[in-house]
Amino acid sequence: MTEAAAEQSGWFARLKRGLAKSAGALGGGISGVLTKRCIDGESLEALEELLITSDLGLALASRLTAELARTRLDKETTPEEVRTLLADEITNILQGVAVPFAIEPSYQPHVVLVVGVNGTGKTTTIGKLAHNFSRQGRTTVIAAGDTFRAAAIEQLQIWGERSGAEVISSKPGADAAGLAFDALKKARSNGADVLLIDTAGRLHNKADLMAELAKIVRVLGKIDESVPHSVLLVLDATTGQNAIRQVEVFRDICNVTGIVMTKLDGTARGGVLVAVAEKFGLPIHAIGVGEGIEDLQPFEAEGFARALVGLD
Repeated sequence: MTEAAAEQSGWFARLKRGLAKSAGALGGGISGVLTKRCIDGESLEALEELLITSDLGLALASRLTAELARTRLDKETTPEEVRTLLADEITNILQGVAVPFAIEPSYQPHVVLVVGVNGTGKTTTIGKLAHNFSRQGRTTVIAAGDTFRAAAIEQLQIWGERSGAEVISSKPGADAAGLAFDALKKARSNGADVLLIDTAGRLHNKADLMAELAKIVRVLGKIDESVPHSVLLVLDATTGQNAIRQVEVFRDICNVTGIVMTKLDGTARGGVLVAVAEKFGLPIHAIGVGEGIEDLQPFEAEGFARALVGLD
């Protein structure tokens, strides 16, 4: 086995472990509702309810049960066949949005604004991204722009030491836009490849959040009108359908270009990623299935779909 193949195999094993709760609820639930040898109207109704409660979304639940009604009604069908059909449907949805995050070398730096509600794992995600860029031989500057949380600043400084990234920070309560401005100037003067900007995520007052993010973008634009080049929204899988609302809010506030979903290992609600993909069609760049530095990896549609429904 090549080193790349071994790494991919290792990631799939971590993915399966990380999605074990979701797979147990979904894959096990399919076995629970298909107790008869043949699919009938009652089992179809139970299956549709299971898919909805697994956060896969109404559209997919309705489509899948309609397809089963068309092709398998009153025919002998095993839970394994249903799981395979569901994995195929999920793969079809996700293939178009599974897009690895790519740095554009000509930007120097490629400016990435990282947004999301507090508690979703933004700061940790930034640290892991910086680590991944370091492994690729890229130089990274991190702006600790969540100036309201001293813990976030300290956390980024630790990640910066681990990844060799320079961290630009200030004392708690400082102006986030001014910090981002200074970080961009520093990154440009150092010839850095990437600038990652952390932001606050206080949704209790959407107007304040909108004003703060708009100010960051406006101030950065004084240096370069094209920045930020990417806006990554970090979602927490444990929030289930609330993730849908968060995408709507941040899409309205700023031009979200892609999604990272974290904490898939801590929930049975991993199906929400599918619902987000189907509803919004935004690129899903990476997923996190653990706290380890290697537990944030590029998103891959088929592997995720099979792990989600409990297939090997």
